[in-house]
Amino acid sequence: MSLVLFGVLLALALIILGRNVPLIQKFPQIRYVLAILVLAVTVAVSTAKVVPPGNVGVLVLMGKVYGTIPEGVHLVNPLANMELMSVRTKEVFEHAEAPSKEGLNVALEVSCLYHLKASEAADVYRQVGPNYEQVVVNPQFRAAIRGITVNHEAKDLYTSSRELISNEIFKDLEGNLGKRGIVVETILLRKVDLPKLVVEAINAKLAADQQAQQMRFVLDKERQEAERKRIEAQGIQDFQRIISQGLSEQLLRWKGIETTRALAESNNSKIIIVGGKDGLPLILNTETTGGSPGK
Repeated sequence: MSLVLFGVLLALALIILGRNVPLIQKFPQIRYVLAILVLAVTVAVSTAKVVPPGNVGVLVLMGKVYGTIPEGVHLVNPLANMELMSVRTKEVFEHAEAPSKEGLNVALEVSCLYHLKASEAADVYRQVGPNYEQVVVNPQFRAAIRGITVNHEAKDLYTSSRELISNEIFKDLEGNLGKRGIVVETILLRKVDLPKLVVEAINAKLAADQQAQQMRFVLDKERQEAERKRIEAQGIQDFQRIISQGLSEQLLRWKGIETTRALAESNNSKIIIVGGKDGLPLILNTETTGGSPGK
């Protein structure tokens, strides 16, 4: 709108003051031609609005927001002003000292990644303004950090529960900022500084838990080995019982006779003496390689 006013003033100056210029005095009508050209160029330039990539243009006419335009070149009302609002991902960093559930002061370094929702840029500009980060995002971020930290013990911030705390901060911000047209992308819990005594106590407890887990593992392994040996012994016992129940004196004699017959039919030299204390054959091997039995 300021450019249009400038063009109008310049055109009026050409018409009013131009008559005092000697060159224009020879051709009086040229003042009006020049004035029209100045107005036309000014209006053309004012009508074309260029929105850079990653931004939206909020159009304001006579103190009233009446719409937004996406990135690119657009023809709009030449009397309207355009305010650029970035919709790219931004980071807000916070170094906060917040109390834990036990009342310990914990130093945190947390980052929040967020971006403005393009479809609600006009409402954000109208209700909050272009500096919405300082007005809304930063205060809500600080409040969420302190509100969530006070519900957790210090050890939760130092152990694997950090992911849970990050998620809780994310949900808190997502609800509060989402209503204002701001999209929270992620929360990064970068650094946690606890009192030295607390850190040592936590490390000692974690070491004790690891030792206890290792001992439980060893005991479980020993129990499994004992169970394996018991099952193996039971199997041997069952095998021996089955074998002892299946053997009889008649079976043993029959097996002895079969063995004697097989040996007797063999081509190897031997001496078989039938009869003994238990009635089974006695076998003496006298096989030689060409010498006498005594050698």
